[in-house]
Amino acid sequence: MTTSSAWITEKPTAVLVLADGTTIFGKGIGATGHVQAEVCFNTALTGYQEILTDPSYLGQIVTFTFPHIGNIGANSEDIEDLTPAARRGAVGTIFKADITEPSNYRSSSDLDAWLKARGIIGLSGIDTRALTAWIREHGAPNAVIAHDPDGNFDIDALKAEAKAWGGLEGLDLAVVATSGQSSKWNETPGSGTKAMAHSAKPTQNTTSSASITV
Repeated sequence: MTTSSAWITEKPTAVLVLADGTTIFGKGIGATGHVQAEVCFNTALTGYQEILTDPSYLGQIVTFTFPHIGNIGANSEDIEDLTPAARRGAVGTIFKADITEPSNYRSSSDLDAWLKARGIIGLSGIDTRALTAWIREHGAPNAVIAHDPDGNFDIDALKAEAKAWGGLEGLDLAVVATSGQSSKWNETPGSGTKAMAHSAKPTQNTTSSASITV
């Protein structure tokens, strides 16, 4: 009997370990390594770059219920944080399907490369809607997401890390998420390009420091 490729199972290169010990394997995407974070979900059909760079997702792993994420690639404009170098947004992400080749005139890179550059650890190939249903029933769990191209994981150690992590509750994340500077929106109508003018000196605000001039 000739072995067909349909019978070949790929070795998992990523894993999500919840604080209760639940372990979910998949295919690794984006950055490598592992990180402790809270797992949440988002049901949007578009805007994945904006979601992953939104400071409100700081310290979280975003699970996308929509299966096709990444098919329009990535660019330097569709980001929400005012200081991209600080990477104040999601630290992990979970997709249903593999990232496909980008097909959009605005794309400057594929999403996988953008995730790597951003330092976001990703996992694909799992039933994200089932995970979302679990989160809706039990609440957003603490977890560890890990990506190793060789698929080598110390599951017991990852379970211990997930269980030991204190979570986001009680943390003052506004201090971390704020840009620390005032900004003005000076986009002209119909330009289609985001244009931000940042102040040179940081302000003392520890909450939202962005101002919009209409």
